[in-house]
This record gives sequence, structure tokens and C-alpha cells, in this order.
Amino acid sequence: MTDRFSGDAHLLEEKISGSLVYEGDFLQVQKDNVSLPNGHVATREFIRHPGAVVIIPIFDDNKILLERQFRYPLNRVFIEFPAGKIDAGEDPLICAQRELREETGYTATDWRHLCTIHNAIAYSDERLEIYVARGLTAGPASLDEEEFLETFTATATEMSDWVRAGKITDVKTVIGSFWLEKILSDQW
Repeated sequence: MTDRFSGDAHLLEEKISGSLVYEGDFLQVQKDNVSLPNGHVATREFIRHPGAVVIIPIFDDNKILLERQFRYPLNRVFIEFPAGKIDAGEDPLICAQRELREETGYTATDWRHLCTIHNAIAYSDERLEIYVARGLTAGPASLDEEEFLETFTATATEMSDWVRAGKITDVKTVIGSFWLEKILSDQW
């Protein structure tokens, strides 16, 4: 039986040339020319992103800590798990602990890395490191000057209902809610 994940050479693209076409404070846009497996040349444009963490904070009673935050590109308030950008050279777990404390005021005694996801593979190199946080203790939040959000709690069932009804559409939170079902039922 052939391993489905070996022998990828026939699928690979090779960078010929490239340039940074935009550099902002947070994101960069890269434009590269690549050689395709058939020898033709194509252009690839993508967003360079420093990576981020997502935290699934679970209270002792299995309620979940969530946030409501306005997201400018889509001009609406979203229900989300706490999350944030990984700073250059920062360990993802340290980032997750910092983001939970800054955004919600909570600290946690038990941290578990679940997985890494790539949420926009067609146009970004962003990766999200997903963590579960338990043993939560409340404290003061310390939001960035330009950050406005509110926190609230919900049950896993409420979250599933909100995903099904389209009230939660943020990909990291949708994926996290599916993880949550497995975690709370001891399937993972």
C-alpha cells in the first residue's frame, strides 16, 4: 500500500522570484513567480502573518469563556474564543497565557496544546496554535488601547447551537467548538 503523503514532488511549486508588495505594521503582502510542476510559470500572492494563538477557556462547571468583539473588515461584532498574535520570538504557550490574561483578566493553571491549524491556506501563511485552558482564576483585564471587547460565558450546547444557526462564523471559534465537544465527552 502506498503512503498517500509521500512522494509529493509532482505537486510542488518552486519560487523563481518574488517581492514584498506591501509592508504594514502587522501584515505583509508577498508576490512571487513560481515554476509549476508542468514547467509553466504562475504568480502567487499571499499575506505573511506572524501566527496567532487561540484559547478555549473551560471553567470547572464546563462553561466556556467567550468574547464579543467588533471586526472591522466584516463590519460586525463576532463571538470568539480569546486569541491573539504571536510576537516575534515569543513561545506560543507564553503568548496564549498573556492573551488570556490581557483580554479577559483570567489566568489558568492547566494548559494543553490541541493542534495547529492553517485557516487561510490559499492566501496566507497564518497558523493558529489552539490551547485549552483550565483552572481559571479571575483577575483584571488589561486590554490594548485600541482593543474593545466584552467577555461572557456559555455552554458547549449553546455554542453548537450558535454555530448551527450561523451566529458563530469565526473559523477558529467554529473549529474550537467542535474540539470542545470531544474534550468535554473525553473523546480527545
